[in-house]
Amino acid sequence: MKADPALQRRLLDLAEVDAELARVTHRRRTLPEIAEIADAEQLVRAKQDALVQIETTLGDLDRDYKRQETEIEQVRAREDRDRKLMQSGSVGAKQLTDLEHELATLERRQGVLEDDLLELMERREAVEADVQHARVELDKAQQGLTDASKRRDEAFLDLDSTEAKRTADRQLMAKQFPDDLLSLYDKLRQRGIGAALIRSRRCGACRIEMDRNAVSKLKDAAADEVIRCEECGAIMVRTGESGL
Repeated sequence: MKADPALQRRLLDLAEVDAELARVTHRRRTLPEIAEIADAEQLVRAKQDALVQIETTLGDLDRDYKRQETEIEQVRAREDRDRKLMQSGSVGAKQLTDLEHELATLERRQGVLEDDLLELMERREAVEADVQHARVELDKAQQGLTDASKRRDEAFLDLDSTEAKRTADRQLMAKQFPDDLLSLYDKLRQRGIGAALIRSRRCGACRIEMDRNAVSKLKDAAADEVIRCEECGAIMVRTGESGL
């Protein structure tokens, strides 16, 4: 294939634009915020699970507390009934003895229940504090996720802007190349680098130094001959920096 040497040199400008577009694509896939968001989402889920577990414990304690209160109220009601019955003077000696015994039992039971209720209150206060702490931790995790998502979106906007500008530049640049040269370049670019400068007898695409035979062929080739690297296949552009 033949192509004006000036057009071949312009392939380097096109290759630079394509390299920048490739970097944009790579950066979009490998933004550190993407991994940070994944970690933040995992942390949020963990904090949510922890909060649910603690809130479940608090709910269980609330139910136990209400049951305990209900049982204490029942014991007190039974005590009131027995005392009123004793004070009515309508019971016999044996029933009076039974009532006194029952009252003593109820008083002991009430004492135990009230001690248990106090312990439940203390446990509930501790768990409620844990709930508040878990909510704070969840808020922090969610804020971290929000911040990372915002930074990712801002980075995407910058990348989208760069991509749009460089894509427009490429469309304009591509118009100056003949179809056969551009088609070859694009085909090679799909496999790596489409065109690169020969510098100090090295291919700018694969960086491999050419042997004497390859250098000799390059020297003998016509200036408008499109030369490709024997190693990577890229179009090798010759300039004064090539060392030929």
